[in-house]
Amino acid sequence: MSEVKKYKTEALKTWQKAKELRQKYYRDYATAHERGGLRWTGGAWCFDAIPAGLGDDVYPITGEPYAASCAFNKPFSTECLEATEKRGWARDLCSYMRNYWGSMYLDKFAFGGKYPKPDFAFQNHICCSHAKWYQHVAEYEGIPYFCFDVTVGPYSELDENRLVYLVNQLHEAIEWLEKTTGREYDDEKLIQAVYNECRATTLWAEICCLNRNIPAPLEEKTMYSLYVFGTLQKASKEVADFYEELRDEVKYRVENQIAAVPTERCRLMSDTQPPWGFLSVFRYLEKFGALSVGSLYTFGLIGIWEDKPDGSWGPRTTPQEEGIKIETRDQALRILADWNLSKPEWQHFYDPQLKSEMMIRIAKEWKLDGVMLHYNRGCEGLSLGIAENRLALQEAGFPVMVFEGNMGDEREFDFARTMSRIDAFMETLELKQLEP
Repeated sequence: MSEVKKYKTEALKTWQKAKELRQKYYRDYATAHERGGLRWTGGAWCFDAIPAGLGDDVYPITGEPYAASCAFNKPFSTECLEATEKRGWARDLCSYMRNYWGSMYLDKFAFGGKYPKPDFAFQNHICCSHAKWYQHVAEYEGIPYFCFDVTVGPYSELDENRLVYLVNQLHEAIEWLEKTTGREYDDEKLIQAVYNECRATTLWAEICCLNRNIPAPLEEKTMYSLYVFGTLQKASKEVADFYEELRDEVKYRVENQIAAVPTERCRLMSDTQPPWGFLSVFRYLEKFGALSVGSLYTFGLIGIWEDKPDGSWGPRTTPQEEGIKIETRDQALRILADWNLSKPEWQHFYDPQLKSEMMIRIAKEWKLDGVMLHYNRGCEGLSLGIAENRLALQEAGFPVMVFEGNMGDEREFDFARTMSRIDAFMETLELKQLEP
């Protein structure tokens, strides 16, 4: 390890704007009916560019980030989880889904008041829980439901038939939305939403690339509060504009050697969703001069990437940057489908080796000293093959620490044991706690 040095640091100037943007998102959803608007529910990976064609007064609530907000509030989360269990649902189901259902059963909104009932459910299916999650919501709430299948295989094997399979479903989705809502669909709004999504998701990848710098301008606990906008409404111009502003600030931090952790001397990455009720584990790392610079989860949940000419991993070139003018509904849907099918976090649903390759790439390109893997019982999809990922990382020469837990069920997280594991891992890396 290099000698301990102290970098300058300062708070993010965009932090307050991020807080306001998140509050506005949930407020807009809750009050949509008061303004004659529509509300819909679906997953963070759903194609929100498609409902955007119904008008500017259509507001989503995405289930995973909402459930993470529930999980962060441990007493409320326990209420939600117990309400779900009382109805006979097993504890080994997705903990996001169980938090969401519990909030629905209790008719309590995590941000105060009664849970705002959606007008329709709109979802895509790749994880084992996705389709059934919102099927139950639709049945319980008595609302219409549309789900489309995106499981066409890894992006490296994408061909015309597989792409058309998804595009045809998206055309059907638009027809369904028109019939369900009684609204005329606006293709120009769809096109603008596709442009926004491409811009937002490539900007987030660019922001993550800036964390290659030593010292890292961001650390992962902060990044959790920033990547989330791409899981809330990635096709929103407001989100794309915010990411552009954030990118500029992070660039400034790199140029001026402004560090997220002033005593940075050990660079790590994590994996999958964190235990949302115990994010203090990331602050504990800082006592050793260590930080997590991100993860495949943080980088690739909504960030869209491609191989660059110099061999590095970088933000995918947008249609705008390629000079492509989207002029028709079919063209917009083809671009939207192809763009999403290249999402890094979708690839390893098909083979853990694909995930291992991406993680090793991050470990090398972001100059990491070790890896922390969360054996997350709360998410079957993103934890699939994680033991194989551990072996592959070790074989590539990276020290790996594992800890068990659950992203959304605090009853399955042993805080003291995890702290002991971190202490032991820091010892193997020859790191001691720094003087206060």
